[in-house]
Amino acid sequence: MYGDIKTHLQKELESIKEAGLYKNERIITSAQRAEIEVSTGEKVLNFCANNYLGLSNHPELIKAAKDAMDSHGFGMSSVRFICGTQDLHKELEQGIAEYFGTEDTILYAACFDANGGVFEPILTVEDAIISDSLNHASIIDGVRLCKAQRYRYKNADMEDLEKHLQSAQAQRFRIIVTDGVFSMDGNVAPMDKIVDLAEKYDAMIMVDECHSAGVVGETGRGVTELFDIRGKVDIITGTLGKAFGGAIGGFTTGKAEIIDMLRQRSRPYLFSNSLPPSIVNAGIAMFRMMEETNELQDRLHHNTEYFYTRMVEAGFDLKPTKSAIVPIMLFDARLSQDFASRLLEEGIYVIGFYYPVVPRGEARIRVQLSAAHNDIHLDRAVKAFVKVGKELGVLKN
Repeated sequence: MYGDIKTHLQKELESIKEAGLYKNERIITSAQRAEIEVSTGEKVLNFCANNYLGLSNHPELIKAAKDAMDSHGFGMSSVRFICGTQDLHKELEQGIAEYFGTEDTILYAACFDANGGVFEPILTVEDAIISDSLNHASIIDGVRLCKAQRYRYKNADMEDLEKHLQSAQAQRFRIIVTDGVFSMDGNVAPMDKIVDLAEKYDAMIMVDECHSAGVVGETGRGVTELFDIRGKVDIITGTLGKAFGGAIGGFTTGKAEIIDMLRQRSRPYLFSNSLPPSIVNAGIAMFRMMEETNELQDRLHHNTEYFYTRMVEAGFDLKPTKSAIVPIMLFDARLSQDFASRLLEEGIYVIGFYYPVVPRGEARIRVQLSAAHNDIHLDRAVKAFVKVGKELGVLKN
């Protein structure tokens, strides 16, 4: 029976390749850091990791992970409500709540699970979800799993959001859902205005802080710190897989009753194995570090401003950003792949992004800065971008 669908899939894959949309996976043979080694033997500078604070290979986190394996074992072999909850899990959940200034936290295997499992337990067909058009795929999938009425507003467009909030007055409860930082564009959601509209139209607010936690705000506490609205957001989801160590694991933090209901009914939580002790203990160590110093956030903010300014001066078309994400717009899918391939030859590891990850005709290279980069790294990257940009006709000679 597989013969017919095999032929179909082969044709589909070939059409993806012909359109210049096929994704190849490069192989890294070293730890994740600013300078990495790839399977071809070269050492290159990595400018496309979510390793915003440079913690993915931090010795304190590695030590905490090893210590936890010695004291608490390798894995849990269980979900949380059976026999999968250790003291470490509760300690990390408390630490996350304290960091974000919320009431309680629940851990997930990934933030994809957190977003996938947040809506259905608390909302029904009587309610409404008003979601930003550029929200992450995990939010979109979570919304699909819920029977609430769906509204979709233009990215960060407060007039459009208000129109949908007016329409949603027909429903019982309403929730506005947005990314804190939009991963492909690097822009920050206008949370102060969203809070004003939520108060005006009696709506809850949920923010995905995956690309903003650890990054924006003076001490990296995300958009609620940036806009001085701590305590005014009902639900925050986030990940330990980006700025906070770069491993795996997600969380939802917020109002106590919401978190308690998720523990009772959130399917990804109830039916997925608990996070292993090594990951959890490294997370505990990481949040302790965040309380002690702001050095990494300061360095990241410097690096982002420095790189962005140099690239604008070089003549590249950049989207405005208030995060550590700097999109270099190339518009053509195949050009973005060719550009990324040439940069790898110049010792700069980046990836071209194109449809369906971004809209058709908006292909780009998404540069992500890290606190692990230094000015020498940044200068090398800008120099390589300029060289390749001239070769491929993106910049005028």
